[in-house]
Amino acid sequence: MSEDGQAGESGVSERPDDAEHPDAYARLGALMSRLHVYGLETVLQRRKLIVINPKAPGCCPDVPRPADTITCKAREDDGGRAWFFTSWGKPIAQANHIVDAALIVATTLGAPTEHGCAGE
Repeated sequence: MSEDGQAGESGVSERPDDAEHPDAYARLGALMSRLHVYGLETVLQRRKLIVINPKAPGCCPDVPRPADTITCKAREDDGGRAWFFTSWGKPIAQANHIVDAALIVATTLGAPTEHGCAGE
């Protein structure tokens, strides 16, 4: 068998772009806990975290409140490390940087953030 065939069988270099990281659920759970500091509502599902700002108006009748769906995937251009991503595929932060990721998500959804980082 060729080297290319062997590399493909290992699964290391051919991970699909939307492949879930093995620790995704735990990391999304940690992010969920931190997002509550900013008053955001969350719904943790097996492969995603839905985040809603209940106190800010949405853009239109179809989107009454700002929201996003966060996933946790391996980022191949960062050595396969786990990262959080927005619903439109934009990287947020490494998944072990919970405080940073939560601040970015909260800011993006228009949540007040002045009290979220005290003492850190």
